[in-house]
Amino acid sequence: MTVGQGQFLWTAEQAAAATSGQWRDAWQATGISIDSRTVQPDDLFIALSGPRFDGHEFVATALKNGAVAAMVHLSTDELTGECPAERLLEVRDTMIALEALGRSARDRTDAQIIAVTGSVGKTGTKELLRLVLCAQGRVAFSEGNLNNHWGLPLSLARMPIDSKFGIFEMGMNHAGEILSLTKMARPHVALITTVEPVHSAFFSSIEDIADAKAEVFQGVEPGGAVVVNHDNPSYSRLVAAAEAAEIQSIRSFGTAVEATDRLLGFETNGEGSDVEAEIGGQRIEYRIGVPGRHWVMNSLAVLAAVDLVAGDVKEAASRMVEMQGLTGRGRRHTVAVPGGAYVLIDESYNASPASVTAALHVLGQAQVSRDGRRIAVLGDMLELGPESEARHAELADVLVAQNIDLVFTAGQYMATLSDALPAAMRAGHASTTANLVPMVVATVRPDDVISVKGSLGSRTGIIVDALLELEFEGGDMPRAVNGE
Repeated sequence: MTVGQGQFLWTAEQAAAATSGQWRDAWQATGISIDSRTVQPDDLFIALSGPRFDGHEFVATALKNGAVAAMVHLSTDELTGECPAERLLEVRDTMIALEALGRSARDRTDAQIIAVTGSVGKTGTKELLRLVLCAQGRVAFSEGNLNNHWGLPLSLARMPIDSKFGIFEMGMNHAGEILSLTKMARPHVALITTVEPVHSAFFSSIEDIADAKAEVFQGVEPGGAVVVNHDNPSYSRLVAAAEAAEIQSIRSFGTAVEATDRLLGFETNGEGSDVEAEIGGQRIEYRIGVPGRHWVMNSLAVLAAVDLVAGDVKEAASRMVEMQGLTGRGRRHTVAVPGGAYVLIDESYNASPASVTAALHVLGQAQVSRDGRRIAVLGDMLELGPESEARHAELADVLVAQNIDLVFTAGQYMATLSDALPAAMRAGHASTTANLVPMVVATVRPDDVISVKGSLGSRTGIIVDALLELEFEGGDMPRAVNGE
């Protein structure tokens, strides 16, 4: 995130003070980058070192591409290429310095900070919060899924001082990871979308997953609040954790009468959902521009958070119709092919039992013509541990209940799902998604609706790309129904 024209994010003096670094000539940065390939003019480039790369190898490239300065922990003599000393901010360790920069950015702003975490739905919820609040003040936010030990401090460091709201996603796959992130962000509101058996390879029980998510409460500012899912089985455990953290303001969302932010009813179709809800005692109706019950539920959490940061709830609700499906997380494309067009739903970024079930419900609700078919293309759900095969096989019941016509599967664990399906639904199985591509491409036809879902490591994105490339030359380019 960069600041507006004529403004700056960090001066050399400010950045040096925050990081205990050494600088020579004055400069002003309007943004921060850790990737020399995407650096923008007047960015501060931070040379991070990792197990597979060392940003110090790209300092010269970043400066050549427009970076105003570079933060490094190597001396000028140790750097390759043209790296003028006057354009370097020298620190002891760039990762530690990035964290310090993030903390300094958090310290200097009066923005209301919202932390978003949960087993599934956190990126979509963060994006929905960003959308509805951007008309009510300047919003700083985590771009993409910058939600880990370097993504969170980077997002904080990019926050302009005059931001009114800061919305930051926090992810984890091990206990203790969210604790360090929340203490850095110090949110005024901590929102947990849900607790599900995700990353269960690293946890012995769902209770342990809930406890790991509840770490976010430990960083909540005094007088702050939390938003939790009343319908989730871990609700009581999360409330107890919030109370143990001495948080008195606890908002709950769901269908239960006891929920402070309650779903009264909704109708959904392939284009979105019409919702009736009660938010903090206020009855409102609104439309979300993306389909699916999971979006409806998370919209309640979003409006509760808006209320807690003194935002305009009705104004926020009215903007939800503008929400678009995210790339890899529900973006819909209508692809013209000879004889008509088919709809492709891109859910290829990640997968868990909960998120696959939600995606299949959306597919099951999709309107198709008499000749059209609902087709699911599924890759392995990863990091499920000993429960992997059982969790994959259980999806057969969901697919049958949603009247899915054809199911393609790829991967070691999806083979168990293929075996569990009725023979008429089995469209094809392959050991890898690359081997599955020709089968899917040969099967799709006009009026079909195809949903592609899998964990990132399953590489189902290549199937999305192949289906988009079928665009008929005589037709329009693929267009996103809820997207670009």
